[in-house]
Amino acid sequence: MSQLNEAVKSESEVSDIPTILCVDDESNILSALRRLLRPHGYKLLLAESGAEGLSLLEKEPVDLVISDMRMPEMDGARFLTEVSERWPETMRILLTGYSDIASTIEAINKAQIFKYISKPWEDNDILISIQRALELKNLKRDRERLEKLTLKQNDELKDLNSNLELKVKARTAEIEQTLDMYEMANEELKDSYSTIIEVFSNLIAMRHGDSGSEIRQIADIAKSVSMSMGMGESEALDVYHAALLKDVGLIGFPDDMIKKPFSLLTSSEKEKLKQHPVIAQGLLMSLEPLQSVAHLIRCSRELFNGSGYPDGLGVKRIPLGARILCVIGDYFDLLKGTLTGEKLNSVQARQYIQEHSNTRYDPDVVSALPDTLSDGVESQSKVEKGEVTVTTEDLKPDMVLVADLMSSGGLVLLPKGYVVNDEVVNRIKNLEKSIGENFEIRVTTA
Repeated sequence: MSQLNEAVKSESEVSDIPTILCVDDESNILSALRRLLRPHGYKLLLAESGAEGLSLLEKEPVDLVISDMRMPEMDGARFLTEVSERWPETMRILLTGYSDIASTIEAINKAQIFKYISKPWEDNDILISIQRALELKNLKRDRERLEKLTLKQNDELKDLNSNLELKVKARTAEIEQTLDMYEMANEELKDSYSTIIEVFSNLIAMRHGDSGSEIRQIADIAKSVSMSMGMGESEALDVYHAALLKDVGLIGFPDDMIKKPFSLLTSSEKEKLKQHPVIAQGLLMSLEPLQSVAHLIRCSRELFNGSGYPDGLGVKRIPLGARILCVIGDYFDLLKGTLTGEKLNSVQARQYIQEHSNTRYDPDVVSALPDTLSDGVESQSKVEKGEVTVTTEDLKPDMVLVADLMSSGGLVLLPKGYVVNDEVVNRIKNLEKSIGENFEIRVTTA
């Protein structure tokens, strides 16, 4: 197998080249990954089993591991879990089939993978995922370096003589600059988490057979209502992210259970479905910045009168963001007919919400709905000030999307509010060529 391992540049350059280890028991899959990745300047290591992959990791540093799920003796979940425990700084991507959903959830929980990619994969998707994983690794490394530098400079500051005022001022200026860089790295890391959330939201929508626009519509309305009820920007952003991820716990449930109205489920099906907020919280357990989001999701099916699930909380113990998610989520479920078994129009859905105010729903949230809910539902069709519709040839850096960029199949490719840069312009152009579509993009200048 060693003859398959190769570096695409000379050994003098190796330290600057990201190293990727691909593990699969099928040689044709390894060959396909090698053909895909070799032109992009990565150092590639290939292994035909988990044991061989661990052996390679013991011999040299690896930035990213891409592993298949189904392998004899040691499957992908077990292999990546060991990688996570022994080399936590190495990023991890899982290749899996749809039938491996239970093992995939195990890998998310135990191996803390960056992303899972379904086979057969799209070349552009796997290349973008690799790039983002390596970017996130570099951000974490830079943050750790800046933290160590800050600690070192703080120690040096303690040793300075109090009479050396000029020296103290100079060192203080250096520390402030370092802290600014640290804050910048943290903001970039937060942006990376937001991107990951958007990707997971698309995966959830695809699992349900949706376009993803409805999930984002719910999230936009939830954030708008949160702001109107006095939440700060950070709290409202948590509500927005919780709305995008609120159905992540349903990924492993069968289609017939997800699509059947709750009122038509059997008793055992209802009890099983009531666990999905708990499952969602568990899936997000390893992502420290998302713990507030995870708690909101767990509480999003709790009702004002204490009859909700999974914990039967009373109103005083239900976070305001979760009460907002409950009302808006039910409104859209009423429109689809998945709450009562009957599809309602917008007037009937609002009437249902009003009738159950103070029992299912917080009356303060209900009273905040009429204007913001209407604005949110119609937001995609409104024309923003300064808006233009352009093709990719006219798309320029710093333009801002005023509507989701959608594929012809209904998949959200880029969300509303995304600020375009040169790299994104090139990606969109390449995607047009790959799928044979010509996008019309609604934008405004930043």
